[in-house]
Amino acid sequence: MTEVAKVIPLHGGAGSARRAGARPGAGSGHPSTYGSPIPPEPPAAPVQETAADGFLDDLRHKLVGQITGTAEFLRRRITGDYEVDDFGFDPHFTDNVLLPALRPLFEKWFRVEVRGIENIPADGRALIVANHAGTLPVDALMTSVAVHDLAHRPLRMLAADLAFGMPVVGSVTRKAGHTLACHPDAERLLREDQVVAVFPEGYKGLGKPFSERYKLQRFGRGGFVSAALQTKAPIVPCSIVGSEEIYPKIADLTSIARLLGLPYFPITPLFPALGPLGIVPLPSKWYIEFGSPIATDVYDDAAVEDPMVLFEVTDHVRETIQQTLYRLLTKRRNVFLG
Repeated sequence: MTEVAKVIPLHGGAGSARRAGARPGAGSGHPSTYGSPIPPEPPAAPVQETAADGFLDDLRHKLVGQITGTAEFLRRRITGDYEVDDFGFDPHFTDNVLLPALRPLFEKWFRVEVRGIENIPADGRALIVANHAGTLPVDALMTSVAVHDLAHRPLRMLAADLAFGMPVVGSVTRKAGHTLACHPDAERLLREDQVVAVFPEGYKGLGKPFSERYKLQRFGRGGFVSAALQTKAPIVPCSIVGSEEIYPKIADLTSIARLLGLPYFPITPLFPALGPLGIVPLPSKWYIEFGSPIATDVYDDAAVEDPMVLFEVTDHVRETIQQTLYRLLTKRRNVFLG
């Protein structure tokens, strides 16, 4: 009987060649790799934050902060959650609207350098007496920013009647805490331990021609000295350099000034030739220096009625400011660069 030869495969079938538990595909690799662990994938490289990402994050945080602050400000104004004193001073309005609007001028435009801020008392009353110039009272505004931001005290200024009679300006002036330049108001503020500022030159200093820059005008009859003596408030001389150059007054149209009820109508190199653009102040470099306080508690009560004492103290304050102005000017090399 014929037998059929059987073909025996050398490697066997797929099912018989694999032992139980053998890894799939192991037969095609080297025996030394059987059962070896798969190496882990390398960690992904950290994402580097670019300058643009940082800028966008800062911008996002500032935007959120501004929106939140504006919403809180509106909530307090609408609900009446703020205080106003007898003079109309509104700290909430001043801190959130007025001072933020003035700080770019103070920090970027005029680049104000302040010296002697330690001469303003941290608490208690004080009377700041400063020179006044520049056609518009920008020097008073910059002084208020300096005292608020560096001495951390609100500055209550004594202003002329004209400021309170102007639309919008009068209301803002009241909200900023300022009042009429009169003896009763000055004395009352000092007795309330406020820091009060007065500019004794008035319009004579503010509107003087550019040719007389940094030459102090007459300091009136010493009314501010009387208020300081009565309240025993120290007098802090304040010298401001830089304000004379923002609106160089080269002429005065007195007829137009009388028609408008103004103390003067200035002509500058840019106004009214350039129209509204001429109102932009020139970016002069500013210095504000607060001098050593002049004590008034060394005088007795009778000194208030003594014209010689009033004249002596007034002249001492004026001469201190004038000499400080000369000293600051000798150190200044350039009107705009300092």
